[in-house]
Amino acid sequence: MRKDEVRKMFRTIMENVQQKTPLIHCVTNYVTVNDVANMLLACGGSPIMADDISEAAEMTGICNGLVINIGTLNSRTIDSMISAGKRANALGHPVVLDPVGAGASLLRTSTVFRLLDEVKFSVIRGNISEIKTIYKGSGSTKGVDADISDAVTKENLPEAIRFANELSKRTGAVIVITGAIDIIVNGTKSFVIENGHPMMSKITGTGCMLTGVIAAYCAANPEMIWEAAACAVCAMGLCGEIAYEKVNQTGGGTSSYRMYLIDAMSKLDADSLERGKKIESR
Repeated sequence: MRKDEVRKMFRTIMENVQQKTPLIHCVTNYVTVNDVANMLLACGGSPIMADDISEAAEMTGICNGLVINIGTLNSRTIDSMISAGKRANALGHPVVLDPVGAGASLLRTSTVFRLLDEVKFSVIRGNISEIKTIYKGSGSTKGVDADISDAVTKENLPEAIRFANELSKRTGAVIVITGAIDIIVNGTKSFVIENGHPMMSKITGTGCMLTGVIAAYCAANPEMIWEAAACAVCAMGLCGEIAYEKVNQTGGGTSSYRMYLIDAMSKLDADSLERGKKIESR
């Protein structure tokens, strides 16, 4: 894809988010739920968090997209996730899976595969260890973080793109692998993104926040799921860079970084993204 095509596409995607204000239902984890809600508002979307089985599907019915995040997985919410997912599928709304910690426990791993069996996902976003677990059917993670031995590098990037595309074909979902190098694939085409900053890994929830942004961008651009996911990843990474610059200027720490990250998203526009994006298509 040519650079001018990416520029026009990203501008359209961001404009659609601002014009449509997509309402996103998040069945997500309670560690990061507030940050996810605020990041959704900052990017131009609007959040709903309802995880009780008695209303999960009903709430999904009034929304434009759905996030299923297993970060604080418990037996009470598994059925809520499936109920909400099936309702979103019936409505043709984008559903984004964040398989937090897949591979770390039997419950997490088995739940991910149950979700994949019962719900059709538009996007699956995770770190390299989580995505490898889904690809292989088993795996291990460092808690909810990627195993350092799995890290995507320039050397193993082609192999990571290959297995991500295979998983995309198998699941029918756009696969988003996030880390120092981000990969977004749709089974045949790939984006590689190098926006972001290491400090993003020093606060809880940047991945969860990104998943929410991906859902908002996809809900506002349902005919461009792969492109919208890439735009969201670029935007979040650039905001991470902007937030780090602000922390350096003010002498702040990790708490300030979290605040500046949300601030950066609330002020990001298409011109800023065009100047700061680090993306190539393959």
